[in-house]
Amino acid sequence: MMKRYRDWVIFTLVVGVGMTLVACSSNPPAHNTIPVAATGAGPRAPVIDIATALLGTPYHYGGTTPYTGFDCSGFVYYTHQQIGITLPRTSFEQYRHTLPITRQHLRPGDLVFFHSKRGRIDHVGIYLGANRFIHSPGKGKVISVTALDHPYWRPRFVRGGRL
Repeated sequence: MMKRYRDWVIFTLVVGVGMTLVACSSNPPAHNTIPVAATGAGPRAPVIDIATALLGTPYHYGGTTPYTGFDCSGFVYYTHQQIGITLPRTSFEQYRHTLPITRQHLRPGDLVFFHSKRGRIDHVGIYLGANRFIHSPGKGKVISVTALDHPYWRPRFVRGGRL
């Protein structure tokens, strides 16, 4: 019985450490939450309504439900799934699945993609309008609204994506 418990503890530690080393990758510094205002998003409003209802839900690597928490792509996957749109599960696959949109042409409900210092697409959020996006930022954080001009996110912005 004690050996099974020890094996379970070791397994849990190994999995936990492994999951913290990978993720919806870069872990940005803390930032201020920006209040959400009415977006006038038209047909994209349901996704935004679902996303904003999840504000404060904790980050969880690999998470795809409000019960476990979300990583960035799991959050985008879940919000779209709720309105009948099936997206790929990872931020890079979501990036490949969307039509490229420049920052100047973003509309509420579009996806916004970012890269880490390694240069790969590893973060995604949902554009709200007025230079703001909602996302699950990283370990120890919660779903929040952030400005695209935030000093951490501005240089990492790659492009928007439209379904």
